Amino acid sequence: MNAMYYDAFEKMPEIRILPDPVPTENGVVIKVEATGLCRSDWHGWMGHDPDIRLPHVPGHELAGTIAAVGRGVLRYKTGDRVTVPFVSGCGRCFECRSGNNQVCEAQFQPGFTHWGSFAEYVAIDFADQNLVHLPEDMDFATAASLGCRFATSFRALVDQARVKGGEWVAVHGCGGVGLSAVMIAAALGANPIAIDISEEKLAFAQKLGAVATINGRATEDVAGAVRDITRGGAHVSLDALGSPVTCFNSIKNQRRRGRHVQVGLMLAEHATPQIPMAQVIGHELEIYGSHGMQAWRYEAMLAMITAGQLKPQELIGRQISLEEAAPALAAMDGATELGISVITRF
Repeated sequence: MNAMYYDAFEKMPEIRILPDPVPTENGVVIKVEATGLCRSDWHGWMGHDPDIRLPHVPGHELAGTIAAVGRGVLRYKTGDRVTVPFVSGCGRCFECRSGNNQVCEAQFQPGFTHWGSFAEYVAIDFADQNLVHLPEDMDFATAASLGCRFATSFRALVDQARVKGGEWVAVHGCGGVGLSAVMIAAALGANPIAIDISEEKLAFAQKLGAVATINGRATEDVAGAVRDITRGGAHVSLDALGSPVTCFNSIKNQRRRGRHVQVGLMLAEHATPQIPMAQVIGHELEIYGSHGMQAWRYEAMLAMITAGQLKPQELIGRQISLEEAAPALAAMDGATELGISVITRF
């Protein structure tokens, strides 16, 4: 199979011909039809993820058709159109049995714990617990865009933050996660505020449903600006980027008894951000992490997409080839492109 491959962190990835994967007894091999390019892949390439063992094939947002099935798989067959959450569970531990596969004690992640989807084929274990059937009318590029950023934003707002209609939702960072969050918050009847340093991204966020925008580069006190717009602070605030500044502002801009959700990864030198703890205590703020979404929860998200309430296809920027993805991955930390880049040519 053709695959993107690197054998050293921060070294430009290459496109190589590598052995095709084979399914485990409870797993499948998926022919990858589309796979998203995500900032988490850049973190992995930089060496920020301890799960990665070199040499490595990245990629974790994927959709495709099942090419081979292990003999223990019951719910899926060759030819099925599927996607998979980027966090997959063993199906046997306490967390999986309670429905919380996203924090499985033995979780695995394609593109991190094992070779991923920047390839023609990818192997996924414990298929019955982790795969998601795709609607027949959903194209593969749209389906791939759900796997990390969109599904993560959906669970962060719906399940973790419990967003209600009429609430103010501040979204810090308008990359793939943040723009997804703006769209989802608007669909839930909330009032999203988009915060970023790019006027182009802020304008795009308005098209997706943001009722107000704040340019963090031009605004000295972002948290104060949110409190002014909302007349007291956000009910829910999401750090969709993952930096000490956005994390601090997201907590600081909340009203009393507000809910902060941390989605953006805080790794390397950003791993221990400053938190306004006196405000957390005095205002009884709630702070949540959000780590992907369970396969069984996709049904609710897919229902909103099928009904036209959510339109993730509008978040796709470019459809690129596997070869084009290698330099795009290396340049991702400074990328300014609108929307999600999806690899659709292998």
